[in-house]
Order: sequence, then C-alpha cells, then structure tokens
Amino acid sequence: MALRSAGPPREDGTSRVPRGLLLVNSKSRSGATGAEPALDALRAGGIALCEPRPDENWSDAIRARARDVQMVVVGGGDGSLNAAATGLIETKLPLGIIPLGTGNDLARTLGLPLDPVKATQVILDGKTRDIDLGDVNGKPYFNVASVGLSVELAKKLDPDVKRRFGRFGYIVAASRVLSSARPFTVVIDDGETRARGRTYQVAIGNGRFYGGGNAIHHAAEIDDGVLHLYSLEMKSIWKLVALAPFFRRGRQHLFEEVRSLQSESFEIVTRRPRPINADGEIIAQTPARFSIRRDAVRVFAPQVEAPGESLVAGLVSRVTGASG
Repeated sequence: MALRSAGPPREDGTSRVPRGLLLVNSKSRSGATGAEPALDALRAGGIALCEPRPDENWSDAIRARARDVQMVVVGGGDGSLNAAATGLIETKLPLGIIPLGTGNDLARTLGLPLDPVKATQVILDGKTRDIDLGDVNGKPYFNVASVGLSVELAKKLDPDVKRRFGRFGYIVAASRVLSSARPFTVVIDDGETRARGRTYQVAIGNGRFYGGGNAIHHAAEIDDGVLHLYSLEMKSIWKLVALAPFFRRGRQHLFEEVRSLQSESFEIVTRRPRPINADGEIIAQTPARFSIRRDAVRVFAPQVEAPGESLVAGLVSRVTGASG
C-alpha cells in the first residue's frame, strides 16, 4: 500500500500527515553526513518529523511527545538506541531505525539494510515486530551486556578514532586491551546451577549480534525469550585470536574453555564491583541480575512471517482518511 505525502486539508487549511519524533546522534560515525538523505526519503514517503531540544534527554522527549507522534525514528548506533529504550518501553511507540553507528548490531539482528536510505524503506513499508529487551539491574538493553574485556575496550576506544575508522578502530583498541588483560573470579547462577570460575569476560546476549557483527550464539533471536551467556575461561587470552572466526559465527560454545549457558535469567557476582557494558555504554555494575523484558519494544523490521497490515499505511489511512 503506497503512502501519501499528505492527507486532505483540515479546516485550518493545513494538511495532516503521520508524525515521527526524530532522534539523531550527530556524533555517531555517519550522523553528520548520512542522516539527511535518509530523512529526505522519509519525508518524501509521507512522514512529518519533529525534533526535541538539543539538550533534551531522549527518553524524556519520547514521553513528552507520546500523544503527538505515531512513531519514534532514531538515527545512530546501538548506544543511541539504548538512550531511547526506556521511553520506547513506557510509551509503546513503534521504533524506526536509521543505522548511522559503527557496529549497528541491532540493525543486523533485525535484518535491516545498513545503508541509511535503504533502511528508511523498511519504516515506510510499515511492517513491525515485537522484540525482547534484556534487563540488567533494572536497566534495559537491546543486544549484549558484558563484564570484563568489552568494558576495557569501551574505555580505550577513543570516540574520534571510532568515528573516523569504524571497525578498524575497534581492532586497534582490542589489541591494546588483550595485551594487558587479566582474568577475574566470577560466580554465575542460571537459576538451576551455581558455577564459579576464572574468566576474562562474561557476556549475556538478548539479541544475536554485538561488537560489529559477532554473534552471541548462532541460534539466538531477539524475540525468543532466552538470554545466551558465554564466559571466556581459557588459560591464555591470546587463544581468542584463533577463536575469532567462531565468535563471528556464534559457535564459540563448541570449545570447553568457553562456558556457554542459556536461561531466562542470570545472576553474576564478582569479588569487587565491576562495570557492565551494554550496547556500547556503561550502564550498571556487579553484582548484577539479568532478565528479559518480553515484547518490550515494537520496531519496524522486514517481514519474516505472514504479512499483516502495514502500520504506517494504516496510520496514513486513519490520520488522513485515505483508503490506499
């Protein structure tokens, strides 16, 4: 069903169109240059866009405008999406994603085009999918939360390098992290068993991808109601280099030195509090409880099952009175 750029005039002479709250991270890798063509495509497709104040918290902005818009459009990477998560959960507004970040792992998990302009067509097509969010100590996340190496990587990854060099910046920072990495003691409780070990990293995934295309588990889905965990318990951290292809495919669980579990919840305890990185941002610390928020966010995504009515086309129909 094609979208109309505007509906019939109102009594005041203006036209009515579906409205979206636009949240763009201009500091993301492609935010400054890649956003405008994508926004032009949305406007051409019949979506009016409004923006918050520059200093306004994104979740607060979503709450404040929930009655005035029919969707939220986020342009940025996974950290940008995380900043909007609470507002999306509370208002139930559907989320449109314009991938402008470095890793764009939620976009990968959902099967979105990584080209920003092509990704807008998914929003205009209007098919939606309800997805789970992970939760760590009351803080939501989309992709993966971890303790250990990824936190050190986030600390060492200079924002300017990340923006200029993308995934290559991750590689440079990762080599620095590996050279100084030390294992730490962790206790992992999945609700049935309680295990203690020495690890370099514990990662708990809600979606499938993290770190620019690595997979937490090859079978992970963002709406399967399960969290996937791995713990790196090898004696030499440099073995990670040899295992890199398996992490890329989500097959690291094949190795005895990588503890692999799945559960609806986990508890992680360390000897001293350790920061937790989720969606590229430090949002909590251990001890930590991880759980799932089922069907927490509705997101525009390519259709994977039997097609239903296009949400955006339905909005156009209701807002403008159009029939097709």
